[in-house]
Amino acid sequence: MINVNDLKNGVVIEYDGKLMQILEFMHVLQNKVAYVRVKMKDLRTGTVTETALKGSDSAFKKCFIDKRKMNYIYATPDAYVFMDNETYEQMEIPSERLEWEKNFMLEGMNVDLTFYGDELLGVSLPDKVTLTIAECDPAIKGDQTSKKKAKLETGYELNVPLFVSSGDQIIVSTQDGTYVSRA
Repeated sequence: MINVNDLKNGVVIEYDGKLMQILEFMHVLQNKVAYVRVKMKDLRTGTVTETALKGSDSAFKKCFIDKRKMNYIYATPDAYVFMDNETYEQMEIPSERLEWEKNFMLEGMNVDLTFYGDELLGVSLPDKVTLTIAECDPAIKGDQTSKKKAKLETGYELNVPLFVSSGDQIIVSTQDGTYVSRA
């Protein structure tokens, strides 16, 4: 069990029957009443909730999340297939559960699959990935804008600087899908 005052970023607790990961927390003292303002993410649905917890709230069950290194091997129209690097066991994840992650995954890429016991929660990508630009508009001389549209090899579209061209490898943030730098 974990007390309200012991909450930290990244800790996973059971809250109202849900697996919630603490994203942000802040101790607040207002009108001589102390509480903790918490922003947490439901690991099953991905929804983010903000709430205030009083020190008198009961203790929460601390949940331990297991990460297994797996290799993304291929996709079917309905699912993405991963293989455990140690046991060679294959696991399928429905496509609708990986709407954001699929923009940054290439076949053969190692990713972490997160589990709570035997329950699969999702895919944990690295913070940044290197991808190749499949197509982008050429830079136009005299263009005053600093960005142009580009399409990555995964099909994801983003804005890149004018000096980037098709075939270039770039580093992309998996958090917000933005251009970071050339690879």
